[in-house]
Amino acid sequence: MSLYDVFQAWTDVMTPFRSAAHSMVKLQESMGMFGKMPVVRNYFAMLDVAGNAQATHIRPPFAIDKVEVGNRTVSVREEVTLALPFGNLLHFAKDDVDTPQPKMLVVAPLSGHFATLLRDTVQVLLRDHDVYITDWANARDVPVSAGRFGLDDYIDYTIRFLEEIGPRQHVLAVCQPCVPTLAAVAIMAADKNPAQPATMTLMGGPVDTRISPTVVNDLANANPIEWFRDKLISAVPARYAGAGRRVYPGFLQLTAFMAMNKQRHVDQHLKLYDLLAEGNTDEAAAIQNFYEEYFAVLDMDADFYLETIEQVFQETLLARGLFEHRGKLVDPGQIRRTALLTVEGERDDICSVGQTAAAHDLCSGLRPHLKRHHLQPGVGHYGLFAGRKWENQVYPQIRNLVLAMS
Repeated sequence: MSLYDVFQAWTDVMTPFRSAAHSMVKLQESMGMFGKMPVVRNYFAMLDVAGNAQATHIRPPFAIDKVEVGNRTVSVREEVTLALPFGNLLHFAKDDVDTPQPKMLVVAPLSGHFATLLRDTVQVLLRDHDVYITDWANARDVPVSAGRFGLDDYIDYTIRFLEEIGPRQHVLAVCQPCVPTLAAVAIMAADKNPAQPATMTLMGGPVDTRISPTVVNDLANANPIEWFRDKLISAVPARYAGAGRRVYPGFLQLTAFMAMNKQRHVDQHLKLYDLLAEGNTDEAAAIQNFYEEYFAVLDMDADFYLETIEQVFQETLLARGLFEHRGKLVDPGQIRRTALLTVEGERDDICSVGQTAAAHDLCSGLRPHLKRHHLQPGVGHYGLFAGRKWENQVYPQIRNLVLAMS
């Protein structure tokens, strides 16, 4: 049995227990004072925590239906602007906006989680921008007949999405897509593509992983690419639309992420248990909402995963001037019209300080006034694009650059 078969078998075995746990938790509300007794609350808290501690393949909703624009609240609706087999271009259309806003494409990571992980990023950007996002598909749901999806295809999708939005838009990439986004803009510049973005923001991305390697970088280099191919790649089980497709399962990526901060996740679940047992549902809901998103995983096509490991993390081809797209060398030095902003977190343990800023040396054709860098004190990787410091300190850097170049 493959790892995917083992995971699926375990999921099937545990499904009745989890369903029963969810049903039992709902009963607590109808038990009156008896349900508030300490021993009863402890029991239901245990069921709640255990019943929800699981990886799922259910894409959470963005659930962004309104946003503050100036001094008004306007409604937001999701529209699929372009549907492709491995991902959609999703538009957060706003009604009743008096002045057209700068168009912004958010290139979401394809690294085991759905694009909804950037919900907070989108929510804040929507105040001043007309926002689009790459809504990547779960590879296990893409039929084999749709073909392969590798790093070249990811770059092609990014270019296609930018073209669909139109000229003089802006692009923002978070983490993993910093390399393919930089490559896409470089290709567009070399081709004098009229849809070149006005600005490119790269946030916490592995542009040059030779600089201050992190645990993630060390893991990627601990074994040859053949090991990743032989040990981590599985075929999608027959019950899914993508049956037979070779993928890197999302549950493996989730396991790796959790192993990096194992004690923190253990402590958070213990805290969740205590909060539920105490009846502190509001504070417990914040932790539950985080893990509902965190445990929602997607599978990556094997070609994309393996090529990213090899070309971005092991061989650092773009940083060394050796990266190719469809057999043609990619030269970021061709970028001359797109202003560059790089953003890094002081405490980022996934992409350390310097790895993203390396893009400035690669973009040698940009004049100094088109280059900016922001190092955010006191934040780790997720604090770059979610939370108070993202909203109050990082976002203004992006907004100001967009305003200057619009």
